[in-house]
Amino acid sequence: MAAPLPTNIPDFENGFLLSVVIPVFNEVRTVERVVEKVLNSPVPCEIVLVDDGSTDGTLDILAELELNDRIRVIRHSNNRGKGAALKTGFDECQGHLVIIQDADLEYDPRDYAKLLKPFFEADAEVVYGSRFLVGEYARVHLYFHYLGNRFLTFLSNLTTGLNLTDMETCYKVFKRSCLDEITINSKGFTVEPELTAKIARMKLRVFEVPISYAGRNYEEGKKITWKDGFATLFAIFYYRFKR
Repeated sequence: MAAPLPTNIPDFENGFLLSVVIPVFNEVRTVERVVEKVLNSPVPCEIVLVDDGSTDGTLDILAELELNDRIRVIRHSNNRGKGAALKTGFDECQGHLVIIQDADLEYDPRDYAKLLKPFFEADAEVVYGSRFLVGEYARVHLYFHYLGNRFLTFLSNLTTGLNLTDMETCYKVFKRSCLDEITINSKGFTVEPELTAKIARMKLRVFEVPISYAGRNYEEGKKITWKDGFATLFAIFYYRFKR
């Protein structure tokens, strides 16, 4: 069951809008179900899908989805990486708040209401959804993937001064006014430590909330690898100093 909406979230008629940015690369098996879940969430939203050079039939599904007037699709002619897709998506957003949603089924849009509460009840500027705080449920993690995430979060905290439990989480929500001050340079998965470092440098009010998580294994289509882990390790220290 989705968390109830905070009573002080403005309704759609009064102008509140959440932008959901979904980077997509070869997710023909899941993207339609993800979009359906987002559309069924209790929060009024627009969906910005950024296809990052898919070659598996995803484009055909996106062509059908964009017939919905709440959905826009932007296409990259070749695969540029998650960071590049997010940069494209952020530039197209029109909402007051912006959330990142992966195109697989690991993260549950029913958590949106929980993620929005700190904005309306505690004047948050950025909210992270943590897979490692106690949530409603979590699929048991691949052990080395879990260790890698915790290690990278520890190093990120060491360089940023933040006290996050899950730097690598997909679910990051931003006030649009804060996001407009951030320029993304990363092309791939190193966008996660880059965003975190720049958020910390801006001294924004950052909150974490527990989320549900149903992680995939590699046979089910998980894309991040040990090479991405090493790239993230480098990026943590690079963006400690890079403006």
